[in-house]
Amino acid sequence: MAPRRPESAGAFPIAVESPAPAIPDPATLYAALDLGTNSCRMLIAQPKGSGFHVVDSFSKSVQLGQGLEATGRLSRTAMARTIGAIRICKQKLARHNVGRMRLVATEACRRARNGAQFLQQVRRETGLALEIIQPEEEARLAVISCAPLVSTRTEQLLVVDIGGGSTELVWIDLTSVPRRERPRAIMRLHAGFRQAPAPFPVAKVVDWISVPLGVATLRDQFEDVEDDAARFALMSWYFEENLAAFAPSATPQSREGFQIIGTSGTVTTVAASHLGLKRYDRAKVDGLRMTSDQIDAVVRDYLMLGPDGRRADPRIGKDRHELIMSGAAILQALMRLWPTDRLSVADRGLREGLLYAQMSADGVLEDAL
Repeated sequence: MAPRRPESAGAFPIAVESPAPAIPDPATLYAALDLGTNSCRMLIAQPKGSGFHVVDSFSKSVQLGQGLEATGRLSRTAMARTIGAIRICKQKLARHNVGRMRLVATEACRRARNGAQFLQQVRRETGLALEIIQPEEEARLAVISCAPLVSTRTEQLLVVDIGGGSTELVWIDLTSVPRRERPRAIMRLHAGFRQAPAPFPVAKVVDWISVPLGVATLRDQFEDVEDDAARFALMSWYFEENLAAFAPSATPQSREGFQIIGTSGTVTTVAASHLGLKRYDRAKVDGLRMTSDQIDAVVRDYLMLGPDGRRADPRIGKDRHELIMSGAAILQALMRLWPTDRLSVADRGLREGLLYAQMSADGVLEDAL
């Protein structure tokens, strides 16, 4: 594998361009591609025990949704950037001869008037057929990707996926599930939030919501506010207003037995800043527990740095500095509503959920559900 230059803690992951040293059997490989508002990400993996081993990966900031808030359309420049990234994904899929795959697009393509036409263009130019998935499936896939991080002590679980164009929240009641079965009960949700009667206790989805505000769309809505602190406050309160229809919003939660799992570049960047990492280290970030107070301290530090300080801070990274405050505004709104001593940081999300769902459906995971 070619050497990789160091990446700053908050940077988008650098694409892995070379295959794994040992050539895996193509018949065992699965792929998942997630085309979002900001990034194009792909994983190629093979089942291993109750999880999977990543064989190859790709991640690039394509900013597909740039200008979407103002025009309602994907721009030619953004589409060209994105097709260039998808071509690399095509090369990787061909290199590994992957047969099983799921390739999806989310909020930018859902919202854009020319989203469907763009995916037709992608198919003509790359040969890859991407499908636009609906918000409920996006939320469900994010939830099952986080199943390994669910504590056996958790009775009420909130999973939050902060994307570029939207944010999904899912509230799950685990009180009827035996403690040791709680992570497995989350994995069973790959079949749907409304589960058929079963002979075993199931995780109950109390409510879920997809808010059409992510780090890019929220930033774009308030880009005309010049004062940094005022812009942050407005973004945070505006996001909270958009949670009014979410059923558990008015329900005070005891910190005991309550867990939030956050999956997004925002959450992993805040975690890297909390740890003081100058280079990103997934092993230190994924599964890290943070308290509301620790998150608030990082956000206060970001505000004190100001735009220039954040741009130069290696913990945030040059790719992330323009998005971190809108993401932090979303995160702080959640912490205001549901203070917790257990926010679990998840360096995982839609791609991992797509892989788990495919592998579970094929019955190739140990203890497959």
